[in-house]
Amino acid sequence: METKKVPEVVLNSGKKMPMIGFGTGTTPPQQIMLDAIDIGYRHFDTAALYGTEEPLGQAVSKALELGLVKNRDELFITSKLWCTDAQHDLVLPALKTTLKNLGLEYVDLYLIHWPVRLKQDAESLKFKKEDMIPFDIKGTWETMEECYRLGLAKSIGVSNFGVKKLSILLENAEIAPAVNQVEMNPSWQQGKLREFCKQKGIHVSAWSPLGGYKLSWGSPTVMENPILHEIAEARKKSVAQIALRWIYQQGAIPIVKSFNKERMKQNIEIFDWELNQEELDKISQIHQSRFQKAEIFVSDNGPYKTLEELWDGDV
Repeated sequence: METKKVPEVVLNSGKKMPMIGFGTGTTPPQQIMLDAIDIGYRHFDTAALYGTEEPLGQAVSKALELGLVKNRDELFITSKLWCTDAQHDLVLPALKTTLKNLGLEYVDLYLIHWPVRLKQDAESLKFKKEDMIPFDIKGTWETMEECYRLGLAKSIGVSNFGVKKLSILLENAEIAPAVNQVEMNPSWQQGKLREFCKQKGIHVSAWSPLGGYKLSWGSPTVMENPILHEIAEARKKSVAQIALRWIYQQGAIPIVKSFNKERMKQNIEIFDWELNQEELDKISQIHQSRFQKAEIFVSDNGPYKTLEELWDGDV
């Protein structure tokens, strides 16, 4: 099979990050991850929450064994700190657990998954409202910086942070976050946040680039959008390719998840053509709506009493 070459961006850490990632929010069969590497994916995104660190690590080991990649350094592995460990003294042990699960000596990128802290015994996404406790951005980031200095994470960053929270972090940081991974697609374009991140040298990574289409939590707002369909038909491309190419042309990195081999191939074939200005203008007219509002993190008695507080007014 022909392996596609994916462009890379240099992060503020000096490390290179491939401009498309393969998401593992649900566990892909090992063969699918090996197929992804064979097709050309080099950037794999996991998280403590997903429960996919161990199978991803096994796939990496198998890929090395099969010679699909020559060494570990050819792959870019991202994982994320879950909210129960978002506390100064818990970050480093959490990363060490992640590395043990992955069977790796380091991750290429380690992110704070949400600007949220939960009690240590809180149950994943089934936590109670009283499990939400104040989140210490400064203290948590200090230990993220320690993870970087120890070489356990080659780059560090955040996920789901708005402008206000990023500003607070930057005021106290010695090392700026390399990446902010957020919901971004043609139906939620994140213009204000992207501009702020650009000014601060923070790279944006896009989760849900296709709107989580046909997943239990997903939305049809991207894949069934008439404007994207019209452009795709005219260009003889898939709707997914149009959406992913749009993200790439905004300078962001889509984290795409498909376990269908043909779609996996299509999704990576976005780098040798481009959308023209007329097409970009049409996409800019798409109605905007944040799909994943994360209401579970809002509580009358918690740190975030409204969605506006959680998302720094950008709802």
